[in-house]
Amino acid sequence: MTVSDQPTTPHPTRVPLSILDLAVVSEGSTGAQALRDTLDTAVRADELGYRRIWFAEHHLSPGVASASPAVLAALVAERTTRIRVGSGAVLLSTTSPLLAAEQFGTIAALHPGRVDLGLGRAFTPPPAKSEASTGAEAPSSGTQATTAGEPAPAPPAPAQPAGTRVVDGLLIPAAPGVAFTDTALRQRLLAQKEVVGASRTPAEFRDELELVLGLRAGTFTNSAGTAYTSPPVEGAAFDLFVLASSGGVSARVAGELGLPLAANYHVGPSATLDTIAAYRAAFRPGVLDQPYVVVSADVLVADTDAEARRIADPFTAWVLSIRRGADGAIAYPAPGTTPAWDDLSDADRAAVQDRVDTRFVGSPETVVERLETLARVTVADEIVVTTVAHDPAARARSFELLAARWGLSAADAAGPEVAADREPALAR
Repeated sequence: MTVSDQPTTPHPTRVPLSILDLAVVSEGSTGAQALRDTLDTAVRADELGYRRIWFAEHHLSPGVASASPAVLAALVAERTTRIRVGSGAVLLSTTSPLLAAEQFGTIAALHPGRVDLGLGRAFTPPPAKSEASTGAEAPSSGTQATTAGEPAPAPPAPAQPAGTRVVDGLLIPAAPGVAFTDTALRQRLLAQKEVVGASRTPAEFRDELELVLGLRAGTFTNSAGTAYTSPPVEGAAFDLFVLASSGGVSARVAGELGLPLAANYHVGPSATLDTIAAYRAAFRPGVLDQPYVVVSADVLVADTDAEARRIADPFTAWVLSIRRGADGAIAYPAPGTTPAWDDLSDADRAAVQDRVDTRFVGSPETVVERLETLARVTVADEIVVTTVAHDPAARARSFELLAARWGLSAADAAGPEVAADREPALAR
């Protein structure tokens, strides 16, 4: 038995819900409209009682407009009253930890106790096949959009790939049938990196995080012993999160520093349980006295299972464009305009099946049951959901139906002063 197969202890109550927003660009729409829709989503989420809304960082993908998490967080903070705002995540390949901390520290100065700085490891295009290391972590979000999914209504589902298992009711799929050392993928990512201008040489991930913590505590010195101060960061009232897609460096360092962890079931579902297990095994009291785990899930809720499956239909083609397309995420297609599952090649199905099978699609009852299983098996302290659909009204309806069935309320949603036993404490 592996560590990820070991039994878990269920939570006695439903955990808080949050949102990860990608500012998805619908086919026939524009990036500007996608950003306006994102602001509308945040305002409605604040009213519905979601705990926080995070914004992803993606570049040069036609179907994703969320490129500036700090800007979006600041705009949303000004338009809302309670919900926490943040990044999921700022990538340390494009932004230094100092600049990220100064950006979010600036927001926190005006909205103290409502800001989260989520950091992800520096993204590096994978090595060529001949250089591939067997121990490297798979790339996380990087310059690509990331989501998870469930197949459109179809005849019997295809047989699960070898390595797929079910742990206490939760599907843990096999690793995706796509090689991150694939030559075409590598060339695309290298070309994007050149345009983005991601030329910084990151330090060790632990050092990057300790820089943020040291600046906030007012104790940072560099390797030569020189002390530095950043006024917007020192004493800043933001929470620092680590995002991880595997049980590698990110999860381990988050545990060693006592930071909260966001584990990506919607990005890398095959590794989620190992990610959380690595974090818990490495955890030492630091910023937090005890572990705090947020788990992501891709969901789409509609009034009925059939309607949800109809709306979810384009998801497979969208994820396929992320993993095998020449330009990354395409503008999100309308239902009924993309190839059926059975018309895809074996290689294309293998590339996306983990995402398709782990998306929670259905009526409020169906999705809540699956989210409760996810929370129970992962022993999550919080679930963050991401929802993509062609019609912004369908996305809004999904968030509303989920909030109602989950029992969210703006009056009792956890803010910095509510449910303090479950909220990560602000580090000083």
